[in-house]
Amino acid sequence: MPDIGNKARQRGGFFARLFGRGGEDRAESGASMSKEDSLAAYIVREHRAGRALDDILEDPYLKNRASDEQRLRLLDRADVIRAVGEDTAAMAAEQVRTT
Repeated sequence: MPDIGNKARQRGGFFARLFGRGGEDRAESGASMSKEDSLAAYIVREHRAGRALDDILEDPYLKNRASDEQRLRLLDRADVIRAVGEDTAAMAAEQVRTT
């Protein structure tokens, strides 16, 4: 008698197949990134390229795609904080609030 349960576990459950692949990386599963994920990746990529965070936040690319509140939320994301450092993110958030 075949082990149907084992085959289902290998492919993932019904809901995992319906709503995504669970723990797999988005790039591996082929799922598209959300707008916020894309903008956060942009900030991290530009910062790693040597740009200052305040320069990135004033970039027309980012300002055209995110409101001030959305840019503040991006600065609260763990991946962005790890990339630019908590103190840099806090200083930039204060600058966004005052402009």
